Amino acid sequence: MSRLLVVFAAAMMALSLPAMAETRIGVVDLRQALFSSNEAQSFSEQLQKDFAGDEAQVRQVQDEARKLKERLEKDGAMMNETERNKLAGEFQEKVKEFNFMKQRLDSTVAQRKQEFLEQARPDVDAAVKELVEENDLDLMLPSEAVVYVKPEMNLTQKLLEKLNR
Repeated sequence: MSRLLVVFAAAMMALSLPAMAETRIGVVDLRQALFSSNEAQSFSEQLQKDFAGDEAQVRQVQDEARKLKERLEKDGAMMNETERNKLAGEFQEKVKEFNFMKQRLDSTVAQRKQEFLEQARPDVDAAVKELVEENDLDLMLPSEAVVYVKPEMNLTQKLLEKLNR
C-alpha cells in the first residue's frame, strides 16, 4: 500500500512540474528601492533640516547630563551630603529631560516617516504593477521572502528607475 502511495505521489509531482516551469516570478527589495529613490532622498534631507534644531537641543541636554554625571563622579566624594544630593537631583532631572525630548523627537520623526511611506505607497504599487506587466510575471515576491533569485529576476533596480521617473 505504501509503495502505491509513493508511486502516486511521484506521478502527481511529475505532472505538476511543467505547470511550475511556466510560472514566472520576479523579486524586488521594496525597502531598498523606495529608500534609494530620489523622492526618499529629498524627504530625508528635508527631515534633517526640519529637525536639526530639535536634535541640537537633545544633544545639548545629553551633554549637560554627562557633565553633571562626570562632576558627581569626580567631586562627589569631596562634597557634603547636601551638595551631592543636589547635584544628583540635577543629574536625574537632566536625564528625565533628555529622555522626554528624545522620545518626543523619535516619535515625531517616526510619524513623518510613516506619512511618507503612506504617501509613496500608490506610486510603489503602480511601479510594481508595471514591472509585472512588462516582464510578463505571474508573481512578484519581496526579497525578504526569497532565499535565492537569479540576478535577471531581481527587479529592484528596475523598480528604482520607475520610482525615479
